[in-house]
Amino acid sequence: MAVTRSAHTVWNGNLMEGSGNTTLDTSGLGTFDVTWKARSEAAEGKTSPEELIAAAHSACFSMAFSNALAEAGHTAEEINTKSDVGFKPGVGITGSHLTLEARVPGISEEDFQRIAGEAKTGCPVSAALTGIDITLDATLKS
Repeated sequence: MAVTRSAHTVWNGNLMEGSGNTTLDTSGLGTFDVTWKARSEAAEGKTSPEELIAAAHSACFSMAFSNALAEAGHTAEEINTKSDVGFKPGVGITGSHLTLEARVPGISEEDFQRIAGEAKTGCPVSAALTGIDITLDATLKS
């Protein structure tokens, strides 16, 4: 069953001095302020497209990794994934760096790294981001 998720943004003014609000329509979880300054300098309590992409990428990767572990006969006690999405004005989004720390009882380091790499490639958000570099540091915690 295919699903569609929706969000919308209302922007006022020009790029440099203007501002907007992005609303998560499907979930109704909130409306978030966005500005060029928050995107290209300090966030100062506002979000950016890159932060929203980072949230999507970390969530998607965690789900893909959990599923890949289950297919290999493992269950994680905890998966903690951070995504750092870079942005350079005039260039655009420069990449997404995933940092994974997970506790997975009974898995070898070799299998852990292999499954993490497969999840990085197989996650649907990674597939949507094929135009940027995606890197991964994965740490198996005991």
